Amino acid sequence: MTQIRKLLTATAIATAAVFAQSAFAQTAAQAGVEAPSAAPSQAPAANGIAQPAPAPQNLTAPQSNDPLVQKRSANAQANAEYRSAKKSANAEYSDAKKQAKSQYKSQVKDAKINHKADRQANDSEMKDQMNGQSAQQAGAQQQGGTAQP
Repeated sequence: MTQIRKLLTATAIATAAVFAQSAFAQTAAQAGVEAPSAAPSQAPAANGIAQPAPAPQNLTAPQSNDPLVQKRSANAQANAEYRSAKKSANAEYSDAKKQAKSQYKSQVKDAKINHKADRQANDSEMKDQMNGQSAQQAGAQQQGGTAQP
């Protein structure tokens, strides 16, 4: 257990030293002082002359030759592609579902309107028939009443 603790402590100290050295190199480069292990920095800009922006740096780590690391990075890339494809497929599905729902609602609305119009047409036709029959019956009774003495 103590060996593991010593190993972890030594690793932490070494990592801290590396970060401290890189931080010292960055601050020294920004101040215009050349760090012992750093490359010479650009000369400070003269007054009134703007210094061009530094070129963008590639922040990705170099590819490892270790097959497990390559597999892990390939899996991470595949998972990212899968998540983005799944998200876009869900968005498309949601849009299609919304469109189908609105189409269904419009069809139901149209069907209700047609059903109401059909019912009104049937009611008016039935009323016309009833009025026609009652008029015929009334005419028949009037004819029948005058024919008898």
